[in-house]
Amino acid sequence: MRVVLADPPAFTPPYDHELASALARAGVEVELVTSRFRFGATPSADGYRRTELFYPLSSRLFRRSRLRLPLKTAEHLPGTARLLRRRPDVLHLQWLAAPELDARIFRPRVPAVFTAHDLLPRRTAGKRGLWRELLRRFDRVVVHSEHGRAALAELGVDARVIPHPAFVSDPPRRDDGRTLLCLGMIRPYKGLADAVATLDRVEGARLLVAGDPLQPLNGLREAAGARAEWRLGYLPPDEIQRALSDATVALFPYRPELDQSGALLQALGAGVPAVAYDVGGIAEPVRRFAAGRVVPPGDLDAFAAAVQELIGDAEALAAARAGARRAREELTWDAAARSHVALYEELL
Repeated sequence: MRVVLADPPAFTPPYDHELASALARAGVEVELVTSRFRFGATPSADGYRRTELFYPLSSRLFRRSRLRLPLKTAEHLPGTARLLRRRPDVLHLQWLAAPELDARIFRPRVPAVFTAHDLLPRRTAGKRGLWRELLRRFDRVVVHSEHGRAALAELGVDARVIPHPAFVSDPPRRDDGRTLLCLGMIRPYKGLADAVATLDRVEGARLLVAGDPLQPLNGLREAAGARAEWRLGYLPPDEIQRALSDATVALFPYRPELDQSGALLQALGAGVPAVAYDVGGIAEPVRRFAAGRVVPPGDLDAFAAAVQELIGDAEALAAARAGARRAREELTWDAAARSHVALYEELL
């Protein structure tokens, strides 16, 4: 079986790499079609072929400057044309980078699968008719949670749930029993202000913020003061491991703008339990494996109480850590690959 995995904007290089490698281990011939990742090194291809087909100039000339957007738009059409000229057994698209443009030009000629990582991406979430039309061009749509399946059912799309696997790691436990971690790119929907406010409600807690800010921090550093450590910037894998090693509990006070969080699966994969708002599909692995606590969205008092329970009760923390390890053992990339192969075989 020949499969082309496509992530044109290189939004999720770690996910792309792990899935492509697991599919290759399952006997699939895989080509990963993507673009140059603008913020750091990417994993070396392991058993699959990697082709940087998209955005050859804009991905090299710019990082986050808006000046790249017109050039990126101009490059999208020839990149998509080259992608569609491929004739694998299955084309599996991870992201639709320019949905308004894709609605006019993206018409796959082979069996096609789409993974709706963010369900309806933020910029175009209100354009439900656009997404209904785009998703109907795929033979199968994959989501990472039952929440995601239900959300797309409202658009008339029958999606298949394949849970997001854990990114397995085993960093040494160096935490002090009171360090709360916010991991990953800092965006408005991730609720960093609620994480900082938690410090005022949990005695003795300290906050570790490890990630690249894509929003103004607007006095959050001053509000946290000496109780927080800020490791800002796009972090290489060794720095992510260091942050996970230092963390007692990972925080996910997210707003309802995405379905699943790669940062959550990094935390659980390292054996770090989580406290999360019940938004999107984020609660599902935490509840399923008893890997922390889930509280109502926006309920800061309940969020802080859950944090206090875990860092103040050794038995509760040990149980939540055991739940995170169970998630790591069950949510494997090889299991996800088997589910994907079974889905692909339905189309052949």
